[in-house]
Amino acid sequence: MRTNRSITLTLGKQQQVLDAMVESGDYDSASEAVRAALRTLEREREALDEIMRLKVQEAMDDPRPSIPAAKVFAELREFHASRAKADKRGS
Repeated sequence: MRTNRSITLTLGKQQQVLDAMVESGDYDSASEAVRAALRTLEREREALDEIMRLKVQEAMDDPRPSIPAAKVFAELREFHASRAKADKRGS
């Protein structure tokens, strides 16, 4: 399988950012800068995935009793209705 492949990017306003990165010497080429950006994006995605995994595990480990979905939605409808009434009175 081929590991390198040329692609065409349309960057719009981001072209100026890319050009400035190369011109400043931070990166030797546009390709190097784009690869660095993709690595950063990949690390960010992995970090967010880990945060979400931890949040889900935290919720699953929570010893408090579960709240039935019907009760949650009933409370949300009640809250929304009271806010809608308050908004109408304020108009």
